[in-house]
This record gives sequence, C-alpha cells and structure tokens, in this order.
Amino acid sequence: MPDAAALEHADTMIEKAWGRPIAELEKAAIRRPVEGPLLRAAMHIRGCLTVVSNSVAVHQERLHALTQPGHVPAFYDLDRITESASALRTAHAESNTAMQAIRHLVDTRELALQAQHGPDAERVKATSARSTHAPRPLALPAERPAPPAAAGPAASTANRR
Repeated sequence: MPDAAALEHADTMIEKAWGRPIAELEKAAIRRPVEGPLLRAAMHIRGCLTVVSNSVAVHQERLHALTQPGHVPAFYDLDRITESASALRTAHAESNTAMQAIRHLVDTRELALQAQHGPDAERVKATSARSTHAPRPLALPAERPAPPAAAGPAASTANRR
C-alpha cells in the first residue's frame, strides 16, 4: 500500500471510529486529552504516519533519480542506492507498524464501547469500583471489613529480659 494511501486509510479508520472529521478530532485530542486517551494516541500515531509518509516519498524520489532507465550508476552511487533502498524499506515497515497500531486502537475503542453498553457492563463497573479500594487480606471473607491499620510501630520484644 503506498504511503499516501496508508495515511488516507488511517484517516478513514479514525473518522469512522469516532464519527467526526479528522480536523475536528485533532483539535479535540489537543484540547481534552484526558477525555479521550485513545483518540489522543490515535492522533499521535497519525502524526508519526504523516512524517513517515513524507520520508517514504523522499526516499522513493531519491531512488528513482539514482536508478533512471538507461543510466549506468557510477561506483559511488551504489552506496547511495543501497542506503536509499534500505531507508525506504525501513520507512515502509514503520508505516505498516503505525497502521497496525491505529487498527488496534480502533478495535480497543469498539470493544470498550461494547463493554459499556453490553450485558457485561455491570460486571465491568463493579470490577473497576472494587479495584479502587484498598486490597483485602486473603483470609477475610468479603462481608467482613478489613481491620484498621496499626497506629504506630509495634513494640519490639527481642531485647526484653
């Protein structure tokens, strides 16, 4: 997939998942990062994808300029061709990784929305409410409250005569 298409595909995935245009989502991710951490992460990765897309274009142009049809490259051009091809492969790999990360964020958002409104929503809320309390000793049953913490250090009995 060419990188311009990758960026367009990422924009389409993000717009479809959040239901708003990408320009509006960029502003929301900057102004309210706490409200949408998944959106902020997706927009950050999209920014990285934009940089990588520009890098791919530069390396492709350089590689095409060095390998024109009918042109025999000079000996010193071989290193530049190899470096450009390697950098192009690296940029494509970074682009694919960014696309996969955006896919994972979109999938995570869909699963989170299903958990909020699905049949397990009460269990998720109860679990998150329980996780904010102090941990309970293993020996105590759930209906008994945890004992209060000690007020001060315990007296040492090791040095008594």
